Order: sequence, then C-alpha cells, then structure tokens
Amino acid sequence: MRKAGSKNGWVLLLLMLAGIVVGGFIGSLTQNVGALSWLNYGQSFGLDSPLVLNLGILVITFGLTIRITIASIIGMIIAGLVYRFL
Repeated sequence: MRKAGSKNGWVLLLLMLAGIVVGGFIGSLTQNVGALSWLNYGQSFGLDSPLVLNLGILVITFGLTIRITIASIIGMIIAGLVYRFL
C-alpha cells in the first residue's frame, strides 16, 4: 500500500515533459515578438549528423538533438510547482 501523501514519479516526469514542450512552443511563438524574443534564447546539443548502422538487410539510424531555451526552463519550473501542490 502507498503511504498517504506519497507522490508518483511518473506524474513528475510527465509534467516536466509537458513543461518542456509547452515552454518550447511558447518560445518558438515569441521569437519574432520584440519584447519577448529573449524567451527563445537557448542552446542545442546532441548529434549533428545521425549515426547509421548498416547491417546488410537492416539499416538503423540513431539521432538525438535537444534544444533548451529560457521558455522551456520556465515551463519546467512551473511544472515543478504544479507537482508540488498536487
């Protein structure tokens, strides 16, 4: 049995992912707005070109790029606050 008041880690993970997605969306929407363009400032990191594994009859391609912006960080903070008050 779960203790009263214990929180589920999956809920936190889903809220954080939602915060990142919504924050990134808001950042991309505000990139052309003069006073809010700072929300889209960020850094991308990951694989520039995908890694290809050719096994003859099977070709597997791996690639991952992550873009962290100010808006996605704000979204994660808001998601953490929402989780705290659940």
